[in-house]
Amino acid sequence: MVSGEAEQILPGADSTDYQNYVRTSELLSLQKPVDERAHRDELLFTVTHQASELWLKLALEDLAETRTLIELQKVLAARRMLARVVLAIKLCEENLDMLELMTPWEYQKVRTALGHGSGFDSPGFNSLRADLPTMWAPFEQLLRSRGIELIDLFLNHEDHEDVLALAEELMNVDEALLDWRARHVRVIERSIGFDVAGTQGTPVEVVANLRDRKTFPLLWKVRAELSRLAEAELDFP
Repeated sequence: MVSGEAEQILPGADSTDYQNYVRTSELLSLQKPVDERAHRDELLFTVTHQASELWLKLALEDLAETRTLIELQKVLAARRMLARVVLAIKLCEENLDMLELMTPWEYQKVRTALGHGSGFDSPGFNSLRADLPTMWAPFEQLLRSRGIELIDLFLNHEDHEDVLALAEELMNVDEALLDWRARHVRVIERSIGFDVAGTQGTPVEVVANLRDRKTFPLLWKVRAELSRLAEAELDFP
């Protein structure tokens, strides 16, 4: 052993603790070998989606922790955890940049290997869509415990800055998800066009119509209520 080199202490078949802890041998075996790929960019396509599923796994665990923290009224800790969810979603969106580095014809070759595989089947994305709305009930309970309505939170938040920050972080999650959906639609359109069907036979136009679905509609609605209130009470030119 070279002087100063740390001795391996974790059990495993690989030669370093890093490899055994990260389980790199297993991780790097989860992609098709070269001779089984329909096109070399199957590796690009697979890595992009596998990475997203890993970030979504983290996001889901952090979301569950956020819910618990809100229920315990540990508001600042909940906001910090929710910021991690936002970043995980943004990293999934950034992953899509890699897909646009395939030409449309190269993607068509990769597409032959996908069967009916589709982003609609993503366990991470589907779980996120199902779990995110459940954040609203504990948030509303938090408002009730503070004796404040949602619109008043924005009007008179001096004593509730932590709750306002949490509300804005929920908005950040919703916005990040909307951005990811919109980006995904653009990637699909750039790859296969708009007036065609995807791998499950779903027209791209249908996918596009789903992109603007909001998870926390009341947080968006309150903006319009504030605008109407401002028009009635403030001196607009």
